Amino acid sequence: MRRGVRLGVDVGKARVGVARTDPDGLIATPVETVARTADGVADVAAIIGHVVDLAVTEVIVGLPLSLSGGDTPSTEDARRFAALLASRSPVPVRLVDERLSTVSAQTALRASGRKGRSQRSVIDQVAAVIIVQHALDLERSSGRPPGQLVGAPGTDDGDGAEPDTDERR
Repeated sequence: MRRGVRLGVDVGKARVGVARTDPDGLIATPVETVARTADGVADVAAIIGHVVDLAVTEVIVGLPLSLSGGDTPSTEDARRFAALLASRSPVPVRLVDERLSTVSAQTALRASGRKGRSQRSVIDQVAAVIIVQHALDLERSSGRPPGQLVGAPGTDDGDGAEPDTDERR
């Protein structure tokens, strides 16, 4: 397992949830919810601020695929956001399959007693925790960095294989 703080990002239409890990990759905790902007400049700048302030070594962006593994409008939005983030980030940005992370976050919040509107302020942060924790678990089990490195078209994840987003290894 590689050492270093990872930042988890859950991209939504109105908000972006942000979470972080400890340097040993043992636990993930919420950081903040950032409002989305039309041009993406302020929200990406806020995330880059966390990258610098927290000495992050890698950013993990959730890729919301359909249950069958196909793309959705949200998938394309997350890819565009990750590409913009990668173009401004001093550290690598990776896309990791995040199917059902928001559903899992809603379930966890309901179980803790938070319902309805009171979930809105933290649901994106909890989804980001789930995304980055999933990425840590994948790396721990496979011994490889999770997901797909974001960069120029055709960029691979450093192992010489074609990029993939299928995390069911």
